[in-house]
Amino acid sequence: MIFKSAIGAFACLSLVVPGAIAQRLLVAQKGEASLGIVDPTAGKVIAAVPEGGFTGHEVTASPDGRLAYVPVYGDSGVGKPGTDGHNMVVVDIATAKVVGNVDWGHGVRPHMPIFGKDGMLYVTTELDKTISIIDPKTLKIVGTIPTGQPESHMLALSHDGQHGYTANVGPGTVSVLDIPGRKTVAVIPISANTQRISISPDDKWVFTADQTQPRLAVIDTSTNKVGRWVPLEGLAYGTTPTLDGRFLLVTIPKSGKLAVVDLNTMKVVRSVATPPDPQEVLVKPGNKTAYVSCVGSHTIAEVDLATWKVTRTIDDGKNSDGIAWAGR
Repeated sequence: MIFKSAIGAFACLSLVVPGAIAQRLLVAQKGEASLGIVDPTAGKVIAAVPEGGFTGHEVTASPDGRLAYVPVYGDSGVGKPGTDGHNMVVVDIATAKVVGNVDWGHGVRPHMPIFGKDGMLYVTTELDKTISIIDPKTLKIVGTIPTGQPESHMLALSHDGQHGYTANVGPGTVSVLDIPGRKTVAVIPISANTQRISISPDDKWVFTADQTQPRLAVIDTSTNKVGRWVPLEGLAYGTTPTLDGRFLLVTIPKSGKLAVVDLNTMKVVRSVATPPDPQEVLVKPGNKTAYVSCVGSHTIAEVDLATWKVTRTIDDGKNSDGIAWAGR
């Protein structure tokens, strides 16, 4: 803990550059109850910011790259007994300090934060079976959207700002949300259990990983039904499309691989070996690099999207999970 504090103190001095916003990779250090701030050029954690609670699983950055938002979920997994988080901390990335807090006043297990096209911050609050809408300027909860299902753990928003999609883990469903209308318009059955969710850049397809069979559900957003399935070599977890819309990147934790799905054919066309236990994947602006959080390995794998090879790994802290990019 003394060593971590020393890193944070040094980072507070070294990160402050008047008028400049440095590019940073953010990582939820789930096993350390802190937010890790990574210098992607140096490939190392330069600050670890204590969250004041145990523990954050996911993180997002403000569009201007200055602030990080970390919901403090609790000490257990989705649907499992444990503490029920009730707040979200806001971290100034340049100074590596907590500068704000949102408190729901009761346990909600806040999990996935994501900015919408309207500038509002949407956060899954699964114990309330809702998505909370937060004004990032005032840090006030300004509304909610019911999901109609328990365990609404992850969220994807359409790029046109009209719809949201939640992966409801235990029920094995996806809720389709009308964002402006603040209501649920459909609940799509997937399997007995599903995890993670993402949406294609053209808003035509939503992807979630079946946890009972090695396959991805591909939801047609025009019909709100599963349009097809993509078979995989193992149970998938996190997904994200490349920014050009050509490929979907899929983590296969038990295989230690990143599967690459061609979005034209909806077939796996290659796989990339990663450190053990890959779970979340992020594509860096510019579409040349992907980062994969390998939770059990306590590392982030950096993948070159031209050669499809891991170019390096970054030690990111114990059981680090959610990752986000700050800056452009």
